[in-house]
This record gives sequence, C-alpha cells and structure tokens, in this order.
Amino acid sequence: ADYLDNGNNKMAIQQADKLLKKHKDLHCAKVLKAIGLQRTGKQDEAYALAQEVAALEPTDDNSLQALTILYREMHRPELVTKLYEAAVKKVPNSEEYHSHLFMAYARVGEYKKMQQAGMALYKIVPKNPYYFWSVMSLIMQSISAQDENLSKTMFLPLAERMVEKMVKEDKIEAEAEVELYYMILERLEKYKEALDVVRGKLGEKLTSELQSRENKCMAMYKKLCRWPECNALSRRLLLKNSDDWQFYITYFDSVFQLIDESWTPPAEEEHSLEGEVHYSIEQAVKFVEERITEESKSSRPLRGPYLAKLELIRRLRYRGCNDEYKLGDPEELMFQYFKKFGDKPCCFTDLKVFVDLLPSSQYTKFISQLLEIIPLSAAAEGEIALPADIKALQQHLCVVQLSRLLGIYHAMEKQQKLTVVQELMLRYRHGLEFGKSCLKTELQFSDYYCLLAVHLLLDLWLEGEETAVWQCLTLLEEGLSHSPSNAQFKLLLIRIYCRLGAFEPVAELYSSLDAKHIQHDTIGYLLTRYAEALGHYAAASQSCNFALRFFHSNQKDTSEYIIQAYKYGAFEKIPEFIAFRNRLNSSLHFAQVRTERMLLDLLLEANISTSLEESIKSMSLRPEEDDIPWKDLRDNRDLTVLFSWDPKDRDISEEHRKLSLEEETLWLRIRSLTLRLVSGLPTLTHTIQPKNSEKTTENGVSSKIDTIRSLLQQLEVAVDSGKKFLEQKIQYPVLGPPPTRMAGFFSNGSCQCQTSLFYLVSDIYELDTNGLEDSAEIQERIGNSFKSLVERLTELFNKCKGDLIEVRDGTLKTHPNLLENLVFFVETISIALWVSSYCDSVLRPFKSNLQKKKKKKKESSVAMPPVFTHFLDYVAELQTLTSNVIDHIKGLEIILTALKLEELSLKDTLLLQEEKKFTKTVQGKVQSSYHHSVQEIGELLKKRLDTIKKLKI
Repeated sequence: ADYLDNGNNKMAIQQADKLLKKHKDLHCAKVLKAIGLQRTGKQDEAYALAQEVAALEPTDDNSLQALTILYREMHRPELVTKLYEAAVKKVPNSEEYHSHLFMAYARVGEYKKMQQAGMALYKIVPKNPYYFWSVMSLIMQSISAQDENLSKTMFLPLAERMVEKMVKEDKIEAEAEVELYYMILERLEKYKEALDVVRGKLGEKLTSELQSRENKCMAMYKKLCRWPECNALSRRLLLKNSDDWQFYITYFDSVFQLIDESWTPPAEEEHSLEGEVHYSIEQAVKFVEERITEESKSSRPLRGPYLAKLELIRRLRYRGCNDEYKLGDPEELMFQYFKKFGDKPCCFTDLKVFVDLLPSSQYTKFISQLLEIIPLSAAAEGEIALPADIKALQQHLCVVQLSRLLGIYHAMEKQQKLTVVQELMLRYRHGLEFGKSCLKTELQFSDYYCLLAVHLLLDLWLEGEETAVWQCLTLLEEGLSHSPSNAQFKLLLIRIYCRLGAFEPVAELYSSLDAKHIQHDTIGYLLTRYAEALGHYAAASQSCNFALRFFHSNQKDTSEYIIQAYKYGAFEKIPEFIAFRNRLNSSLHFAQVRTERMLLDLLLEANISTSLEESIKSMSLRPEEDDIPWKDLRDNRDLTVLFSWDPKDRDISEEHRKLSLEEETLWLRIRSLTLRLVSGLPTLTHTIQPKNSEKTTENGVSSKIDTIRSLLQQLEVAVDSGKKFLEQKIQYPVLGPPPTRMAGFFSNGSCQCQTSLFYLVSDIYELDTNGLEDSAEIQERIGNSFKSLVERLTELFNKCKGDLIEVRDGTLKTHPNLLENLVFFVETISIALWVSSYCDSVLRPFKSNLQKKKKKKKESSVAMPPVFTHFLDYVAELQTLTSNVIDHIKGLEIILTALKLEELSLKDTLLLQEEKKFTKTVQGKVQSSYHHSVQEIGELLKKRLDTIKKLKI
C-alpha cells in the first residue's frame, strides 16, 4: 500500500506477488495488485483480478475499501453498489457497511434504493440523520421524476408525512431537519404552512445563516402576495441595517403594490404580522430621507440610503409622478454622491445604473462639474493637470469611465480621439508611480486608463483606421508588463489577436489566466472557437482536452459533493448540485467541444479508410446515434467577461445573446451531422451481398445507407437554416460574442463541396448494389460528380490565394479569412479522400472480377467501364491540386519568413521608445503565429498527398 501511495506501482505489484506466493487467498493483496495493474495501464488484467475477489463476496474492511478505490479509478461506481449489497447480506447489522451502501447508491443516483438503505440504517441504529437521509432521497425521486404529477402526488407528500411524524413525536433535533421540512413544503407550494414552520418554534433552530429566518419569511410572503408583511419586514430590516440593498427593492416593490391595491390599515388591530406598514408615497419619501439623516450620524459612510433616493426617483418617474414629491434633482444628487464616494472604485458601477435619469443635453455639463472638484495640478502652464494622490486618481478615473458611458468619446472626431488616447496613456504612466510598491499579483491603480485608451483605439479601428489595432496590442502588452495579473488586459489581447488571425500568443495568455473549474465552460469558447479555425491543430487538440477533462470530471466530482452534503446535513445544497451537473451536461460548449474534438482527431489521425474505421471505432461513434441534448442546450458562455463602458445602444443586448445562441446551435448541427456522415462511411464497405439476395434490406447494409441518406437530408435542412440566418447580416459589438465559422464555410464553397461528396457516396453505393452491367447512367452521374468536385475544390483553393500578411503604406494588414479558408480546404480534401477510399473499395473487386473474366475468355482486352477512367482521372487531378496547394503554402512560408517588420512605422502617433519596443514584439508574435499556422497546415496536407498516391485501383 505504501508503494501505491508513493506512485511506485511496479514495486507494489512485485510485493503483492511475493505475498500471494505465501498466502494465495489473501484477498486484499490481490486487490492492491489490481490497483497497481490499473495504474500501469493494464486495465483488463486489473478488472479480471478484481472480479475474482468480488465473486467471493468479501466482508473484510481492507478488501472492500481497496476494491472501492479501484472501481472508482476505473470509473465503474456501479460495481461498488454490488460489492456492499453482498457485504450487507452477510453482515446485516453493520452500521458501517449500510452507510457505505447508501453512499454507493448516491454515487450512481439510485434514489429509490437510497431511500430503502436509509430506512434500513435507521432500523439498525435509530439516529435522526439516517431517517432524514431517507426523506431527502424521496425529494430526489421527486426532482428526477419525469412526471411532475407523480412528484406532487406521491414522493413529496410521503416525505412530508415522514417529517410530520418526527415533528409530532418531538424528535426534530437539527437545523438541517427544519431546512428539509421547509424545502418539502415549498416544493408542494404549501407556502402558508412553510411560513408557520419558519415563524414557529421549529424556526428558532434556523441560526447558521445571517437573517435565515427573515429571508425565508420574505420569500413566502412574496409567494403569498402578502405585501403588508413584505413591507413591514423589509422596513424593520432596513432600520437595523440601512445599507442592505435587497430590502430597499422589496420595500419599494411592496409600497407600490399596496398603492395600486389601495390598501388601508385595519382600524383596530396591528397593521400586519410584522408590524407597521408604509402604504403611501409620502411615507416612502419620508422613510428614505430619514435613512439619509441617520447615515450622516453613522461612523462609516453608507451608500445604500443615497442610492435608494435615486431608485425612488426613477420609480416615480416611471409612474409619471416625480415632480410632486420634492426629492431633488438627480443631477445634483449624483454630483453629491460623487463628492462623497468618488474615490471608491464602486462609485462608477453605482452611478451607471442611474445615468438614464440625466437628460442627454446635460451630459457635458455634468462631466465638467465633476472634473471641477477633483484636486489636479499641472507642473507648468499648458500641461495636463495630474492627480497628486490615489484618491484624486480614483475620482478622475470614475469621471473618465462616466464620459465613455455617456457617449462623449464616441461623438468625437478622429483627431480628438487620438488626443484623448495620448492623454489617457500619459495619465496611465503617471499613475504607475502610485503603484511602485504593488506586488506582481496586484493590479496597478491606473490600469483602467490604459484599457479605456484601447477601447477608443478599437472604435477607430472599426471606423477603418488600420494602424489603430496595432496600437491597441502595443498598449495592452505594455500594460501587461506593469500589471502581469490583469485578466482584462489578457482577455482583450486574446480577442484582438484572434481577430487578426494570430492564435500562437493566445494559448500562453489563456493559460496564464489560470482558468479554474466552471470557467472552462464560461470562457473556454475564447480558445476553442479559434484554435483549429486558424490552423493551430496541436493547440486545438490541447484546448479541447482541457475542456473535456473538466466536463468529464464534473460527473464524478458532483457525486462527491452530494455525498458530502448528505454527511453534513446540507440538504438544501443537494438539488443545487444536481442542477449544476445538468447545466454542465447540457452545455452548448460541451457539445461543441465533443464534436469538434472528434472531427479534429479524424483529421489528424485517419489517413485511409482502415484507419478511419479504427478511429471511429475507438470513439464509439455511430451514425444513427445523436448524443447532443438539442432541446435542453444551455448557453453558459460569459459574454460580459470583458469590461465595457459602452452606452446601452452599443453594448451587448439580450437580442445579441439570443442570435448568437441560434447561430452557434445551427453551426453545431452542421458540424455534428458532418461528423455522423463521416462516421457512416466505414459501415458501407465490404458487406454487400449479391443483388438477388433479399436479406440485406431487413437490417443489414441497406438500412445503413438509409441512415446516411436521412442524415444528408437533415444536413440540407441545417444548411438552409444557416443560410437564412446569415441573410440577416448580424453585426455583434466588437467585444460581443465572436461569430461562428459558418459564414466562411458557405462563402468559400466548402459547404457545397462537402455536401456533394456525401451525395457521391450514395451514388457509389447504388453502383455497388446494381453492379456494372446496366449502370451506364449512374456511371455517367458519378463521372460528372467527379468533374464538378475537382472544379469546386479548385475554386476553394483560389479563395485561399493571396498574402496572409501584407505591408501597406508602412502598416501591417492581416488576412485571417485566407487562413480560415485554407483550414476548410484541408478538411474538405480529407473528406474527399475518405469518400475516394470508399469508392476505391467498391471498384477494386469489380476490377479483379473483370480480370478473371478476361483470363477465362482469353480475350486480349475486356472493355473497361467508364467509371474506372473517371475515377483515375479524378484521383490524378486531386493529386495535382494538392501538390499545387502544398507549393502555394511553401511560397507563403518563404514570404512570411522574409517579411522585414522593422521598417514599419505607425505614422499617426508619436511613438515613445517604450512603445516601439512593444510594437516590435506584437508584430513579431503575429508573424510567428502565421508562420506556425502555415507549417501545421502544410504538414497535414503532405500526409494527405501521400494517401492520394496510394489510391490507384
């Protein structure tokens, strides 16, 4: 066991063998040896050895624990349940084995058996936790039940009765048990009963979370639309803590609900269960004013009351009755707020919510007013006034962010924008002085100046200013050198490099972000969208693996979290874990990565049909199976991960999100169908029986061709939907969701090529079943398909021609679309080869039959059917075309190597020495990345060329 713990598996196997020589029936030694075998990659031997021991149904703790570890490493948790089922039969009164059995069921989600195991445990050892394990398992059955009705009429009422029994017998001990009772009542929509539990004696046990009882009461009052109680409770909580924003929202919601219902308090008794109720605007105004007066006496400044006043003004405006209640001018209130909190980074995000209260004619005046009160000082006449300390810097930064949000920068002319960029960078470099003592992991105080300058330059780039994008990269790289942990710099660099078609620097930037856990799903798209598209196949493989490793381990990890939640009685967390697991299993990104990863593997590994067949087998791909949950696909991408200070009309909208999800889903459908069609190719070969045999139609190959024909129809539908979608010509914001590869796929002709290749498969199959005799028509059709395919592939190649990077008037311009077209060319030529390989396997037997006939008849020549000549011509043309592309790529490599980047100057801007250094670095990175892409594409095409040379019937 020590050897195993230290990772010395070979020694562990040797030691186990020594022990087994002396005691050949020592179960535990066998299992430890099996663990060693499993870890050295001998899975089959390990499994055989483990089953040998498991068949003897061991009951000693060591063997059971060791087998559990082994099964877990094999990812076979269902075997652990069998193990403990047997152990419990032999040792029926063991508390330990019963609880292990319960946890084993929890790992595989066998909720009914968990319920039974929990009750069995409770009978042996009547402890409350075991009883409630059983109750929770009923709730789990209700959550997982397909039939909502069953859940509400059977599982939940039974769980409720079980808890009520304990309540009547006064056996409720722990807070977790009350939580569970509340959860059942809430799910049964018995809100009044749930409220009584929380407010009653049982509710006194709810102590672990701050305001746990109040929050639960509030939730129930809202469900029951008991607005007087909502109001009174939120008012009471605000008197305790006037900085708790969620209670202001509830307070305002309830006041206006009561006004709309014309509620009046009862004459005699209390206003409500929770005390005094406010039911008029006058009371609300007075209440907020009182909170502000109270705040002025507070030892630390509180933001809540001031923001509450703005929130109230906004709501009154919305109702069209603001002017009657003299709450003040929003502009003046925001000015006062800035005076008080302007030096806090949160000041901007607080005010951002309320800027729409300002009339647009007042924007410039408002900004000037804020600037006037910031203590800035200029060293000399005519120079820019700079802040003297961090406080003034934060205030100034807040104003700059507000200027961007109010669209003041957007309205400027090009020259003005460039002047602002220079000023922002001056302020950025000056601000670095305040952060000299910062650690590497801390951000510089003035980083936002640099980010804002980059945003302005991006505006210029979108308006057609080519040099601006290079300056963006230059400034970001400079910023990153001073603030190496700034994730915003890295994310923005990633997006811009990808837009320019350079993936190489991105891989390093992404790994330095150190994305953890769920982030592989939320921001992983930044990597997986571009790696393969830009010809970095190795990096694409790696980034898919990263993501897949996370998604696969999620299954195992979630089971562990659930088990911990049972152990510690955190029952309310269990449904959250289950929902989390479902959210990841139906993640759009997960489905995309699975599909692209398999296509990529086929592209890199499968050269000829035999290896295609092996690859498809090893991935257990079947054309008739679709494992993507189309109905439940969830878009978990974080599209706002990049900071943006854009006004609402330029920012990412809900509409953009919806469209992006639609586009991603359409593209995924096309990719998934392509993968399934390719995986169907090996199923068609070598299983043809003579055409007079009737057997094939029942379940053999002809159903396989039906599968392919049906997939092809689905592909046509998906392609049509894709084209319709693209007709809308949607433009996402520059930092919004990246568009998919679909537009390129259609416009460069890859789509038509790939679809006609799959139609060709159907024709060749027909030729195969009908034989050569009466098939002149099919042969001609196939011949024409070959011709048009070569034309289409040549056309696709023409769309790859041109310089990837060109120097124009001292400026660099990249052409990422040419790179994307080349990548599509490689993929399409690969599919063409797999189809040709199938074609070859059909024509070969025909040819040998013809030669046999020739020998029999002793004729000097048997007429060769035209399909052979068509095929040979086609293969020869494929070979020539691929050779031409490889030559083209060699040419690109030479040009890229020879590009001298030193002379490039960014004319419009007076670059500092510092900036020149970074400009050179940036251009070098882009050049190197393109070189790398071209090399990888070239290598892959050479492999394809070797395959084509083997294709001679």
